[in-house]
Amino acid sequence: MLISLGYEIEIDCRQPMELVALLDPAPEWEPKIVARRALQLSPQVPFRYYTDGHGNRCLRLTAPAGALRLAAEYNLRIDPQPDDWSHEGEAGTPQDFPDEVLRYLLPSRYCETDLLMEKAWELFGAAAPGWERIRAIFDFVNGHIDFGYGHARATRTAAEALAEGKGVCRDFAHLAIALCRCMNIPARYVNGYMGDIGVPVDPAPMDYNAWTEVWAYGRWITLDARHNIPRIGRVAVARGRDASDVPLLHSFGPHGLTRFVVKAEEVNAEGLTPVPGGAVTPL
Repeated sequence: MLISLGYEIEIDCRQPMELVALLDPAPEWEPKIVARRALQLSPQVPFRYYTDGHGNRCLRLTAPAGALRLAAEYNLRIDPQPDDWSHEGEAGTPQDFPDEVLRYLLPSRYCETDLLMEKAWELFGAAAPGWERIRAIFDFVNGHIDFGYGHARATRTAAEALAEGKGVCRDFAHLAIALCRCMNIPARYVNGYMGDIGVPVDPAPMDYNAWTEVWAYGRWITLDARHNIPRIGRVAVARGRDASDVPLLHSFGPHGLTRFVVKAEEVNAEGLTPVPGGAVTPL
């Protein structure tokens, strides 16, 4: 399956400031890219990429005062299969987890496990450890939070999402992550592209999506408390403990968002010849 994805974002900066952006497909997608229109900046300013502590590829630049436009587009060839929910054997316990996974059991800015521990064990302590408990958590979050773009609030935490019962995709992800961690299930936050592939088209303007990966059965498993079904065509951009680790745009100074367009859709491969080895051709 071939999908086209990309973004066009414009911001207005009150003064020159440093800017870090996480907008492009994560490094593991590089071999799947068959064509791309590389980063376009207007005005053109120097930029570079670096890798953060979670393995994310981050764009860094000094934004001038005034308007700044960022845009890029990619064609990727992806597996048309939905998220893999297969599970066999033992889910694992903390003593089995790799060292690098343990940090995803700890509390973080938006996932206050200390506030939710008692409630989590009250809700899910009776569920069998492993897939039954994982599914119980995600089913609960899916049924508890009322989704609505008007419910968006950048400062809402997992405990507040539980108390308020409303939110957007990041709130579903934060609450699921926090409850998983309370039950000794490592969980991390993922931001990325997810178009309406294999499902009815959502008429609302597209945005980046947030979902969750849990460590169980010796691997990271993709789960999504908002949609709560395996989906086709997810393309991760960045992963972290919660949204504070992976902001789409982090400016070290005030800015205003003046244009925000995101796309991710299946496209016809006719006329596009993939280049072997993940090489790149212009769009």
